[in-house]
Amino acid sequence: MATRQGKACGALQFFVHPFTGNDALRRHSQTNHEPEHTTYRSDWQVISELLPYLLAYKWRVAFALACMALAKFANLGVPIVLKDLVNALDVNTVANALLVVPIGLIVAYGLLRLSTSLFTELREALFARVTQHAVRQIALNVFNHLHRLSLNFHLSRQTGGVSRDIERGTRAIQTLVSFSLYSIFPTFFEFALVLGFLAIYYDIWFSLITLIALVLYIIFTVVVTEWRTKLRRRMNQLDTRANQKAVDSLLNFETVKYFGNEQYEAQRYDSSLQKYQQAAILSQKSLAALNLGQQVIISVGLVLVVWRASVGVANGSLTLGDLVLVNTLMIQLYMPLNFLGMVYREFKQSTTDIDRMFKLLDESEEVIDRPGAPTLIVRQPERGPTVVFDRVSFSYNPDRPVLKDISFAIESGTTTAVVGRSGAGKSTLARLLFRFYDVQSGVIRLDDQDLREVTQSSLRQAIGIVPQDTVLFNDTIGYNIRYGQPTASDEQVHAAARAAQLESFIAQLPQGYDTPVGERGLKLSGGEKQRLAIARTLLKQPAMLVFDEATSALDSRTERALQAELWRLARNRTTLIVAHRLSTIVHADQILVMEAGRIVEAGSHKALLARNEVYAQMWQMQLSQAKKAEH
Repeated sequence: MATRQGKACGALQFFVHPFTGNDALRRHSQTNHEPEHTTYRSDWQVISELLPYLLAYKWRVAFALACMALAKFANLGVPIVLKDLVNALDVNTVANALLVVPIGLIVAYGLLRLSTSLFTELREALFARVTQHAVRQIALNVFNHLHRLSLNFHLSRQTGGVSRDIERGTRAIQTLVSFSLYSIFPTFFEFALVLGFLAIYYDIWFSLITLIALVLYIIFTVVVTEWRTKLRRRMNQLDTRANQKAVDSLLNFETVKYFGNEQYEAQRYDSSLQKYQQAAILSQKSLAALNLGQQVIISVGLVLVVWRASVGVANGSLTLGDLVLVNTLMIQLYMPLNFLGMVYREFKQSTTDIDRMFKLLDESEEVIDRPGAPTLIVRQPERGPTVVFDRVSFSYNPDRPVLKDISFAIESGTTTAVVGRSGAGKSTLARLLFRFYDVQSGVIRLDDQDLREVTQSSLRQAIGIVPQDTVLFNDTIGYNIRYGQPTASDEQVHAAARAAQLESFIAQLPQGYDTPVGERGLKLSGGEKQRLAIARTLLKQPAMLVFDEATSALDSRTERALQAELWRLARNRTTLIVAHRLSTIVHADQILVMEAGRIVEAGSHKALLARNEVYAQMWQMQLSQAKKAEH
């Protein structure tokens, strides 16, 4: 068959929205870098925001914590039983003790070891659902929130960086929960048990030495790790930037090929990687210093405790079993404590990554439904609503107005076309109609209902668009057509394909409707993608239609065939057409001519030609260009 490599889909902003006027390009060029984060949540703020997700399963959390406590009590019992076992094997022990006591203690020792593992694994099994639920719920909330954010947010962010933030954040939740529940909290709980046990049954110096070593270890770890956290944040930023450059370059690989800039792109990417490499090397060096300092503190503490126990054995105040007990307790404590340094580092890194993901949830929704907003009611769904732009002014940037006091009406069941030079504000009308932005002044009404007073979902359900640049999902042809109405039957999908002049093309494909279209539809030509977009809109069956340069990517023959179908579809239905080729809108009931954000002319094709002003000049210019092209 084949599927053909089509024209380039353009820059990354086309990946996230259907409108691609020049004003969108200008805005993207001004805000194509993700703003740096200047404020961060504290660790406790991150944890407090995470807790509600974890407490969705309160009883599981309680049982898991109970299992953790039981596991630590069993772990404390292991060296105690070992002490009694060593003392029972003393050479002065009576003969029957040699036979009875050691066997019972050995069995108890094994049962305690088993209990420690049993309660630990039970705790992890109970908490698995809690962790995965939190990860799923937060990821879903971020995903939904990103879809609720304005078009301006998506134009100012790069998809590769946002996806990396979400990926790191969800992974960090699992790390944070795992290390907190399985390492940090259990370790401190065990320390409390051991310190209490030593203070009650042994010389107070054992507890003091252990406590001092613990405090010094924590202080050293926290201070150094806080310093290293700044390095981690810097690494994250550099990693995100490198990923953004890679994704952006690969999304636009055709443009790279057109200009032969493979080496240039490689140099840009390598420059980002070099900066990341330098930050990573510095981070690794600081890690080595941290590990060395931790080992010094642990070793000194362990030596002092064993020395005190050895002195006690030498003067007869302690038994050999007591020495084994103290040594075993210290090893059991310091082994996870040694691990605790790495855990704390991961803990800090996880809160940093989660904070970055929560920053996405902090992004305010510029366009929101008011509380209790009703659904849009279209009085005549078969004909469409009456649309009124009443003194509408709008600007993407305060110092650069795009629309200036625009007023016009599209009567129900009629077609209005908007023409004008690039940058006149034509596509902005469609964006405002879909309420991707709210107007700064004036009002837009559909059947006398202010767009800001109805729900966005009902508004967008009532309007269908065929954009100039069609971006498709990396799935099959059938999936992309059915996207207009996910519940549609195969017969309805096929009918929409026939109406869009796609059926003969699909019939030639070995896989038919199951043919993959590739990333953003790059396996299809521009015309094929455009017809697929038309089929998708036909399947949606909206009350109102918007054609934004809908046939601009088609050849003349296909354009004429589809133009007839579009006019049949638009007949007696409210339709807004944003057009460049004037020949495609001569049958419109009303034509608006825009210049610099204002409507300078309005009327039918014949009336505007008769006025012999801006529209007539544009018509004559396009006729001249068409004649030159024929020759």
